[in-house]
Amino acid sequence: MGWKGAVRSIGAAVRATERDAKRRQRELDKQQKQYEKMQALEQAAYAVEVYENDIEVIQSIHKECSNPIDWEIVAKSQEPKKPSNLKNNEKVARSKMDNYKPGFIDKIFKREEKKRISHSENTVSAIEEDKAEYKKNIRSWEKNISDWKESVLLAQLLLNGDEDAKIRAIEELDPFSEISNLGSNLTISVNESSLIEATIHIHGNDIVPSEVKSLLKSGKLSVKNMPNGKFNEIYQDYVCSCVLRVANELFSAIPDNMVIVTAVDELLSTKTGHLEKSPILSVCVSRSTLESFNMNNIDPSDSMSNFIHNMSFKKTKGFEPVELARPPS
Repeated sequence: MGWKGAVRSIGAAVRATERDAKRRQRELDKQQKQYEKMQALEQAAYAVEVYENDIEVIQSIHKECSNPIDWEIVAKSQEPKKPSNLKNNEKVARSKMDNYKPGFIDKIFKREEKKRISHSENTVSAIEEDKAEYKKNIRSWEKNISDWKESVLLAQLLLNGDEDAKIRAIEELDPFSEISNLGSNLTISVNESSLIEATIHIHGNDIVPSEVKSLLKSGKLSVKNMPNGKFNEIYQDYVCSCVLRVANELFSAIPDNMVIVTAVDELLSTKTGHLEKSPILSVCVSRSTLESFNMNNIDPSDSMSNFIHNMSFKKTKGFEPVELARPPS
């Protein structure tokens, strides 16, 4: 099973219930196979539904998260019990052998001795089966012991604030796969204050749609360029939603009470005239504040006001470069 499986089985389930937007996305993917068979108006309605679902998905990344691991419980967990050789197969075989009483037919055809030899041979086979099963259980137990020791050691190191253990737990548990699938990737480091810093590399222009799709009164599809202000608002929610998700996933994997999450994307530099990677949102996220949120009801962008953060955003212009956030000294 490995230590990750051992930790999850002790601490919590791997994944929370999937949100409605993701379930609907899978349903729409299935319908794509039938797209060519649809009539024009059905295709139009389908295209709009896919568009609206895409928007919902990128604005609700924060609504899903791995369940947290209780490292205190892991650290105090008991050693897996060594299996015993219960000899169940042998017991059944011996019972049949000891309780065998020749019937009338056996006596007539003189099969009594043959039956007793057969029971004896079955008992010998049962003993060998028990031995093989016991050896298999011992090998599994030895693996579980190894996983348990590894999990307990990791838990102890994490609870003592070991920096390498933090990085290892995050990398091994790898809770950020969905964000990567949406076009972003992360780097994790430990700063001079032993705080975990996550840098999420956003690719906003690849994620946020550049067009708006809607249905005309006739039922036909209307496709227009997305207004700049609408694009920027969706982009801001996407960035903030990703930051919340990253912070929540970090808290699910390590016992720290604060992390720093910074979103980086390419912005046009007025000095060079080229696109340059710049921080666009940097947040000091506290566990207690994040845990107080009702994730299903918050506005990702508005929620940033609850944290120490740096964000320069205007609906008409979008993001501007900011300095990295730092917790109060």
